[in-house]
Amino acid sequence: MKSMNIDEITYKINGCAMKVHNTLGNGVQEVIYQRSLANELEKARLTFVREDEHVIYYEGIEVGTRRADFVVEGVVIVELKALIGLEDVHLAQAKNYVVAYNRPIGLLINFGGSSLQFKKIFNPKYNTAV
Repeated sequence: MKSMNIDEITYKINGCAMKVHNTLGNGVQEVIYQRSLANELEKARLTFVREDEHVIYYEGIEVGTRRADFVVEGVVIVELKALIGLEDVHLAQAKNYVVAYNRPIGLLINFGGSSLQFKKIFNPKYNTAV
C-alpha cells in the first residue's frame, strides 16, 4: 500500500471529524468527540495513538507531562476542543504541541460550534507551509 503524504492524511482526518460533527452535532463533551473520532480514524484505516503522553522539562528537570489527543500516522498532532469558539490561547497550545512533539503539522479541531472549525498549525522547523 502506498504511503500517504501529509495533505492526504489531514484531508482524511478532516473528513472523519466532519462525519463525527454531522452525527453528534455540537454540545457534547470533548471526550465523546475524541472516542467517536478514534472510531472514524480506525474506519479510515489511519494509524494513531490516542492521549499520547509527552514529558515536559524545565531547565533539564522533568516537571510534568502533557497529552496530545491524537498523533496520526506518526506525523500529525490532532488537538480537539468542544468550545463555542476558538481563541488565540488554543492555537498557541496546539502550536506548542506540534513543536514539543517535533511533528511537521498539527490540526486543531473544534466541535463546539454549530459549524466544525479546523485550524492547520505548521511547525516552523519544517518548511511545509506553502
